[in-house]
Amino acid sequence: MHQSGFVAIVGKPNAGKSTLLNTLLGQDLSIVTPKAQTTRHRIRGVLTAENYQLIFSDTPGIITPGYKLHERMMTFVQSAFADADVILLVLDAADTHFDAERFLKLNTTGKKLVVALNKIDLSTQEDIERISESLNNTLKPDAIVPISAKEKFGGEVLIKTLLKFVPEAPAYFDKDMLTDRNERFFVSEIIREKIFLQYEKEVPYSIEVAIEEFKEQPHIVRIRSYIFVERESQKAILLGKNGVAIKKLGTAARKKIELMVGKKVFLELTVKIRDDWRNNEQQLTNFGYTE
Repeated sequence: MHQSGFVAIVGKPNAGKSTLLNTLLGQDLSIVTPKAQTTRHRIRGVLTAENYQLIFSDTPGIITPGYKLHERMMTFVQSAFADADVILLVLDAADTHFDAERFLKLNTTGKKLVVALNKIDLSTQEDIERISESLNNTLKPDAIVPISAKEKFGGEVLIKTLLKFVPEAPAYFDKDMLTDRNERFFVSEIIREKIFLQYEKEVPYSIEVAIEEFKEQPHIVRIRSYIFVERESQKAILLGKNGVAIKKLGTAARKKIELMVGKKVFLELTVKIRDDWRNNEQQLTNFGYTE
């Protein structure tokens, strides 16, 4: 018997969705930072074994939109709901503020629901029992699985649980395929990740990264990237005094990109201003916020 199916990974920001995807795949596919709302796009990761293939969709954290950007992000969540055979809701086991009513409004599909209670290494047994009882009363999930994505605990049980709700089918993707995104996309994500890690407050949320050139040569990859911000003050923060901050950013991003592509990388970063791009429908489309 061979099983293949689509799993939508959803949850609140900072619940550990992306860490879980990376743990299940055994590779760093989605970027992870301590800041909320790091994930903006829908990223598919393919896990293939001898008798099954699971296609995970890592989605943006469920939020109340404050910008048109957020509205586009929530459409990614809803499309993942629609495509899924099973929905995997990732929650922090110690979270006392999960809005079950909002989740039910977003998820009107009636698909099978598995809840992964994450970060149990940081939670008490009372936390786990409390949230499990609450979820059984509100969402009535088909299964609840305690895990720790960071400590790599519970992954095998979670996979076995998901397979209970996945149909018999041949593999949808080649066994060597890890994702449907290309290297250009992941380069932009790496740069964005390093911005989230290096800069504070509003700046990481106000930027967008676009890859203008990705030229692969025998011994080096040449990349030219634009970082878009909304205001001149944000540009000054990104650059830093005498360009020190942008150089630090470039070095950190280049090192991780080199690990990904397996070659030396020449990375050129240019900062540009796009006023209020987060509320500009055309800009959002240009930046790839479409299904």
